[in-house]
Amino acid sequence: MVTMSFFTYLYNLSTSRKSKSLYGVNPSTQLGPKAALCQDATLTIQDPSSQKLKWCKAPINALVIRKPGDREVDKVYKEVIELLVSKNLRLYVEEKTVDDMELSAQCVSMLTQYNGERDNLSDKVDFIVTLGGDGTLIHASSLFQNSVPPILAFNMGSLGFLTPFDVDGMGSAVDKALAGEMSLTLRTRLKCVIGQKNESDCVPHIKDLENGQTHKSSRLASYSVVNEVVIDRGPSPYLCHIELYVDRRHITSVQGDGLIISTPTGSTAYAAAAGASMMHPSVPAILVVPVCAHSLSFRPIVLPAGVEITIMVSPDARNTAWAAFDGRCRTELKHGDSLRITTSIYPLPSLCKRGQLEDWFGSLAECLNWNVRKSQKALDLELHSNTTTTNSSASLDSLADELTLT
Repeated sequence: MVTMSFFTYLYNLSTSRKSKSLYGVNPSTQLGPKAALCQDATLTIQDPSSQKLKWCKAPINALVIRKPGDREVDKVYKEVIELLVSKNLRLYVEEKTVDDMELSAQCVSMLTQYNGERDNLSDKVDFIVTLGGDGTLIHASSLFQNSVPPILAFNMGSLGFLTPFDVDGMGSAVDKALAGEMSLTLRTRLKCVIGQKNESDCVPHIKDLENGQTHKSSRLASYSVVNEVVIDRGPSPYLCHIELYVDRRHITSVQGDGLIISTPTGSTAYAAAAGASMMHPSVPAILVVPVCAHSLSFRPIVLPAGVEITIMVSPDARNTAWAAFDGRCRTELKHGDSLRITTSIYPLPSLCKRGQLEDWFGSLAECLNWNVRKSQKALDLELHSNTTTTNSSASLDSLADELTLT
């Protein structure tokens, strides 16, 4: 089990005051005059404004990840390296990304190149800086299957829904982050385990299976997902026919183009395009969204965080299914295979520019043009009053004439 002591940071959930809900104090556990929750039960609704970063020790090692194939990013990449080195941080950078870069001897001495597919950075990195878009942030998450260091994401991509910081204010943002003067959004991730022909049944709940652990079988593959898991029919012309279970109970059979299991963060991505509601990333939930279901009554649903979802190819299916994890690691699900999904205990800590709510509503407006339309013109009150009076008088005269004729 990876413990928080491996990292030099923690999330300060407002230790200077009691945890408060959005509506006041924590919900009462007293249920009427004679009932209450069990003593070991907890009921906490965390106030997003209380989630702030605090460094237990000064960060030493930083990871810098950049979007490839962009000359503008190349220029900023060098500036970020020089800035972080000037803060006495040792840097991890991807292999070959600095080979053609002119850097001072001091910078070169502070750099360590790594290979994402080979090297494990879990207990080495204290702080992450990304230069790119949402895909760059998701790539950074994929490098840490367990606990993730705080991420400072600069928007240099196409959309930038998850990357709130501008490179123009890079120096100020880095200073505030290193000083611990920023809020956090703890983005829920999904823990996904694929087992072949009931091999994962040896684990009662996949929350007990550490990511990367095989647990008596080398064929159990696990992934941590920021946005969504997509199960589809692949290249087959037939319907995707899969069985959906929640906490080992059969819920329904899914027939259609596929199924999306999404985090609240992913609710503004593929899930939104498939008709799901957009949810704030702090909401503890899992979204189940059908893709072109072969039933008009199959609508998206929201499940509580922590339940375990199991997906299996139906015995009556004419074809296999395919699963993709944040658009990567595409894997075929054959008859008898199982895909088990639950909420990961390791969220993605994304640093906020203004605050949880401000950043999210800002991204909705700027990136998705949420509820953008031309405003309705205001009424000319004087003209409207005269018109209403005239129409009312005309109506009364007409009614009087009708009564007279009668």
